[in-house]
Amino acid sequence: MAPRRDSLVVPALVAAGGAVGATARYAVGGALPGPWGTLAANVSGSLLLGFLLYEALRTDRLGDRTRTLLATGVLSSYTTYSTFVVEVVRATPLVGATYLVGSYALAVAAALVGRALAARLDPRSDREVWP
Repeated sequence: MAPRRDSLVVPALVAAGGAVGATARYAVGGALPGPWGTLAANVSGSLLLGFLLYEALRTDRLGDRTRTLLATGVLSSYTTYSTFVVEVVRATPLVGATYLVGSYALAVAAALVGRALAARLDPRSDREVWP
């Protein structure tokens, strides 16, 4: 029995988005080698993900497939926490710990900035999304 067409769409969206995200991540790594490229990708990806997911929760402008393409496909392959962990482990303990804490702090802050940007674009009450 052949698979249903719908069952092939989601993996295809993830794969296509992954190709775009991985290529963008490679470009960032080429422009900013080492931990700086990883930090830039993770923080900018967190900002975009915060914006995208908050906007998706607040409005119906993005469908499930668009969110899958962008969040699961593009942004999950653009951000690179596997490289981040290798860089933390390779660093001296003080540098590694500073990099670890700083990276997470910046990524969370960026996600919150993305959320705030989405709220500014569509200033509805956000009580139904964020209790």
